Amino acid sequence: MFRGIAQLNLDSKGRLAVPARHRDTLLERCGGHLVITADADRCLLIYPLPDWELIQQKLEGLSNLDPRVRELQRRLIGFAVDVSMDGAGRILISPALRQFAQLDKNVVLVGQGRKFELWDQENWEQLIGKAGGFGAGGLPPELEGFSL
Repeated sequence: MFRGIAQLNLDSKGRLAVPARHRDTLLERCGGHLVITADADRCLLIYPLPDWELIQQKLEGLSNLDPRVRELQRRLIGFAVDVSMDGAGRILISPALRQFAQLDKNVVLVGQGRKFELWDQENWEQLIGKAGGFGAGGLPPELEGFSL
């Protein structure tokens, strides 16, 4: 559903203008109601509300006896903020989320199918600038036999 990369700016109030090519889809899919949360990679994840609700249900259904699960629940559910696009197609990124993701004025919005990732531009460039490949761990088992 959501593809591509857009270099954008946060305004002085911390608002992000959703690219025009995604606005109609978001209005149709979720009435412009989104959820923004924190990702372990220090970026933000932006989901249409219906997609987020399914993820939150799955997260809440996991046993929190495992400290790794509790940490994941704390990060994803604890940082989650409901937002709505305004009439100009903007969403407000809360100060706590901006601080978590180290967002400056210049940001990169990356379509990831059913969600977006929002990166500080400098952090994005560092991530993309790293040598490609999977390092010493090799190819993850989930990708064996996968081809492009």
